Amino acid sequence: MGIGEDIQGALSDEILATAVGDAWRLAEAELLDSVVRVSDEIQKLEALRVKLMGAVDRRCTVDVLGFRNAKMWLASKTLLEVGAAGRIVMLGRGLRLQPEIAEEFYGTHISAEHAALVMKFCERPPKGMPVEALDSCRNALLLAASGPSANSDAVRAVIARLERAFESDDPPPSEDTDLNEFHASKTLNGRVAVKGDLDAVTGEMLLSALSGLSKPRPAQDGTKDSRTPGQRRADGFAELLRRYLDSGVAGEEGGERPHVSLHVNIRDLAEHTNSGGRGEESAAAATDGGLFAVDGVAWTEWMGPLSIKTARLLSCDSIYTPIVLDDDGAPLDLGISTRTVTKRQRKALVARDRGCAFPGCGAPPSWCEGHHIVHWSDGGPSDMGNLVLLCGFHHRLLHHSDWEIEMGADRHPTFIPPRQVDWERKPIPAHNRAGPRAS
Repeated sequence: MGIGEDIQGALSDEILATAVGDAWRLAEAELLDSVVRVSDEIQKLEALRVKLMGAVDRRCTVDVLGFRNAKMWLASKTLLEVGAAGRIVMLGRGLRLQPEIAEEFYGTHISAEHAALVMKFCERPPKGMPVEALDSCRNALLLAASGPSANSDAVRAVIARLERAFESDDPPPSEDTDLNEFHASKTLNGRVAVKGDLDAVTGEMLLSALSGLSKPRPAQDGTKDSRTPGQRRADGFAELLRRYLDSGVAGEEGGERPHVSLHVNIRDLAEHTNSGGRGEESAAAATDGGLFAVDGVAWTEWMGPLSIKTARLLSCDSIYTPIVLDDDGAPLDLGISTRTVTKRQRKALVARDRGCAFPGCGAPPSWCEGHHIVHWSDGGPSDMGNLVLLCGFHHRLLHHSDWEIEMGADRHPTFIPPRQVDWERKPIPAHNRAGPRAS
């Protein structure tokens, strides 16, 4: 049954009862069958979500969504991360132009991951492949992707064979820079997962640069380097980045050369600081929407929370700018001397807003600029009570829509949506203030 059929009531009372807590009553064969049936329904619902989000992406404008795009809206309304929401939107968008793949996916014959693989091949087929061969290639890929036994490696293997079969006078895939990709994504545990696909020349430059920085380093007593090759390359990559940022050739972001920016309570930098016995207080404060105001937590612009131990290490060799905050984490007034936001005010805005303050955005501070809540031309001062950090998109949105900003009693901004987004125009807390406190 595809998603075009009535899905209402697809989960029977028996299956629901099983999921709620009666699984122990089922025989093993019944238990296995229930899992398969629930999985089938999940597949249908996932396909339906992709189809509906494709329609949302096509029909709903920024004014209706209240967010920059459909993926940001979906992430704000569900438990999905922005990246996962983006994959759903992109699949729904692409399937509108690929009816053959859409039929298999919406018929729940292939998974979302396999549909995306086949779609990507069809959108950018090998340069040497004649147009008339596309249908046959698509059918071969759909066959490889169909059924429970299908796996991504098998689909990729078919793609690789097709690319080799249709090689042309154009650069081979190993030298085609148009295929280059590099992903650096924050993980749930506060790290960064790096994944890339580079052409041979770029790869040679990377490996050459890492070679001298990732060599084994025996200890002074001659003991072998205990690091794995992967660990040595990671250390070499970190050193490569450090040397680049220290060189001063990286241009400017937000009016300053880019480097690691660290926000930390000065009291926490003292080695004698003892957080013992404060676990319950810190946990309560963190769950109350004040994570970055809790003693014992530092913060970086891209990665967010950082341990005080690492913050102390970074602060040993740093240029620092003190920003005095009140108990709500809002910077004290820094004056109204200029029309534009000063570098010192910008640092204070970053300390308070942590990036784009617009609800659901949170773009990193280096992509943002200071916005006057009451415009300078209307007499609005350049002080912290009249400034908010916004990315370029939301800065323009605030100037050309009915969104409004008010400064709350805690000296943090709140956003008032237009009536087409929320008829009651209920205030929405800034991005980094979303949580129980703001509600």
